[in-house]
Amino acid sequence: MTKVLTDARSIRIKGRSFLAVMLSPDLPFDDWLARLDDLAARSAGFFLGRPVVLDLTDLQIDRPQLKELIAELAKRNVSIMGIEGARPSILGSGMPPALKGGRSVSDIEVPAKETADPPARPAMAEPRPATQSIVIREPVRSGQSVIFPEGDVTIIGSVASGAEVIAGGSVHIYGALRGRAMAGSIGNASAQIFCRKLEAELVAIDGIYKMAEDMAPNLRGQAVQLWLEDDAIMAEKLI
Repeated sequence: MTKVLTDARSIRIKGRSFLAVMLSPDLPFDDWLARLDDLAARSAGFFLGRPVVLDLTDLQIDRPQLKELIAELAKRNVSIMGIEGARPSILGSGMPPALKGGRSVSDIEVPAKETADPPARPAMAEPRPATQSIVIREPVRSGQSVIFPEGDVTIIGSVASGAEVIAGGSVHIYGALRGRAMAGSIGNASAQIFCRKLEAELVAIDGIYKMAEDMAPNLRGQAVQLWLEDDAIMAEKLI
């Protein structure tokens, strides 16, 4: 006799992935929180409703300091879904769970101008399957998000401040990029970002994040290509 192992009372469990932001605080926390406030002011709504992981690798703090940090983040509407790199002794009940699998962040680098040969592009270790793509034939307005983890996203228009485009592949913007653009969002180091006019709040490729206004001033307002090389975002003007 065969026994049925499922019935109306069964609990259905499925796997689902979400795009998360990794925050790596440093001491003193007051100074770091001030920089975080500056980021939030320049990129309104960036943390709103977004899962956030706290990376405490090599950070020597105790449990009261961690609790205070989490409380300060909560005041800023930053909800921590997990903690990575923390010593087990500082974690406790009521805190976010311990996680593994984060990666470090590096600075944007700009290649030297007027070199004899164009900068080398990152070589692909192995062929990648052809990616899907979508085309958005209108501007992306403030507060809107375009999320397409399956492949490339092309915007025929501009991306306003407070808007974001998140792609599993590359991002192509045939207008001004004033909001946020995140390419290679699910693990694609060969993804790139192209825009006709760079005025971005934030750019990211394969989890490497950087405020675009921290790049070389000569790239602001220009047609720009960005790509990832040795865990650093490289950038150059497009002719």
